[in-house]
Amino acid sequence: MKSIQMTDLISQYERIQEEIDDAVLRVIRSGRYINGEEVQLFASELSKLTGAKQVIPCANGTDALQIALMALDLQEGDEVIVPAFTYAATVEAVALLRLVPVAVDVDPLTFNMDVRKIEEAISPRTKAILPVHLFGQSADMEPVMQIARKWGLYVVEDNAQSICADYTFSDGSRKQTGTMGDIGTLSFFPSKNLGCYGDGGALLTNRDDLAEKLRQIASHGQSQKYIHERIGCNSRLDTLQAAVLRVKLPHLPAYIHARRKAAKEYDAALLSANGLFEIPYCIPQSNPVYHQYTIKVNNGKRDDLQNYLKKKGIPTMVYYPRPLQRQPAFRNILKTRGDLSVTDQLCTSVLSLPIHTELEEAQLDYIICQLIAYGKTNS
Repeated sequence: MKSIQMTDLISQYERIQEEIDDAVLRVIRSGRYINGEEVQLFASELSKLTGAKQVIPCANGTDALQIALMALDLQEGDEVIVPAFTYAATVEAVALLRLVPVAVDVDPLTFNMDVRKIEEAISPRTKAILPVHLFGQSADMEPVMQIARKWGLYVVEDNAQSICADYTFSDGSRKQTGTMGDIGTLSFFPSKNLGCYGDGGALLTNRDDLAEKLRQIASHGQSQKYIHERIGCNSRLDTLQAAVLRVKLPHLPAYIHARRKAAKEYDAALLSANGLFEIPYCIPQSNPVYHQYTIKVNNGKRDDLQNYLKKKGIPTMVYYPRPLQRQPAFRNILKTRGDLSVTDQLCTSVLSLPIHTELEEAQLDYIICQLIAYGKTNS
């Protein structure tokens, strides 16, 4: 059995090497390295896959968040409601624009924004809600959209980790994450479910007026060369990366299937671990795509389990070890509303296990055996 990786990008590349190599050489030979044809073709293909009317590629997922907020014409001091348990980029993008991130606690089961906490955080300065679809599972978007409509707020979805997750509304309609709010953002960081070989991102919207703004902002605020209609930035998806993503895009359903299959095997095995582990909870409205398979380890055993697995050759990660409200960079920027005790507790108990497209059955069996062995002696 080969060594276990958190993400095995080399093996994934080897499976599609001929396609990737051909695509990269095609771009190099074209000489169109910036805004080449591959970028427009990828945007069109991603639009069909996600159901988003408009797709605007950009340089990375953090840029996507910043560009999305810039397109809403928010003013300095306006407030944006964010979940307390998320990667720093979510709050960073808000802070960079001199907006005020207001953190609310998350649901202890899903780790996503606790929708019961949103209205408590709304003030006269609130202009937007920024839910994060964490670890591959959709946030509970129906109440988020209802609250946004009630209070006249924008919704920007941070969909960096959950491309192609879906959500079913009470009327039976179904939409993909990133297409329910005003704007959705994507990251194509290499380890993502759809990852390129560098940085990459995109914005999704069904509003033509916002799409035009987003395109302008991502290109120095211009809709035609040297005519700058607004303040923008330089955020382009490289043609080479677009070519790589076009190769990977048709494989994405199979990649997601492999992740879901591994998650089911983890679920079945860990349910018998005498309560030491809590497997990921899935809301009935959504079918997760498992960017991460993240368990909770009870009885204060998380760090001990992580060290045990490391000795057994099994890598793990803690997403995230320190909450945003305790990060030095956000100490004087982040506002909080209500108790953030769930976030504090998650930071000491969550552990992400290996889950990726190239995880072999023998590797998965070995990981599960070690988890069960630990559970038997430590529950």
